[in-house]
Amino acid sequence: MTVHFIGAGPGAADLITVRGQRLIASSPVCLYAGSLVPAELLGHCPPGARLVDTANLTLDEIVAELAAAHAAGLDVARLCSGDPSVFSAVAEQVRRLDAAGIPYDITPGVPAFAAAAASLRRELTVPGVAQTVILTRTAQRATPMPPGEDLATLGASRATIVLHLAVQRIAEVAAELAASYGEDCPVAVVARASRDDELILRGTLADIAGQVAEAGIRRTAVIVAGAALTAAQFPDSHLYSAERCRS
Repeated sequence: MTVHFIGAGPGAADLITVRGQRLIASSPVCLYAGSLVPAELLGHCPPGARLVDTANLTLDEIVAELAAAHAAGLDVARLCSGDPSVFSAVAEQVRRLDAAGIPYDITPGVPAFAAAAASLRRELTVPGVAQTVILTRTAQRATPMPPGEDLATLGASRATIVLHLAVQRIAEVAAELAASYGEDCPVAVVARASRDDELILRGTLADIAGQVAEAGIRRTAVIVAGAALTAAQFPDSHLYSAERCRS
């Protein structure tokens, strides 16, 4: 058997990959976070599949479910919101699977920051403006950030920065980023990206906290800040330039 860690996408059920959908359909056991993974995806599970909502399970309880499926010779679809490569808690799960000798693979999904950028209709890397994207979070109600990954240090580059799991402290985040980016730096908050009830707020580091408070956004949102959000005057990419095409 194999445990298939599958990126379930940012929220819209049709943003699952073809491979991910096929793996769900072939796995008689499916573990998913009910609060984050769209219920429509469970419709791809085979008839009679064991469905386990992990929202209120501990890590040990989740691994016990995977081990039980392994003992029974049953493939598992382990659905992760967004993409498994960032903020998915996959690392601690596969560490335990490695120790237990349980095989697994990982199928990527559409990450929340990509869905947010699509909703904003903006490229996060703009020629001559921003060529680096920082994906990070804050430490409130979570494990501490490693040394050197505080917003003051990360913000010194003034690169496009995307914060997950941070909208509850938007006022503090905006103030910390303003020290490097300036209060007039463009910023957007995208809540429930790609879903029917998606909400987009646009502003600056000076006023975004007030907008978030007024809208009542408390979770399932990403914060995007940087000059790329409003850049209008910038050089064309060298990729499609006449100079490159003639060389």
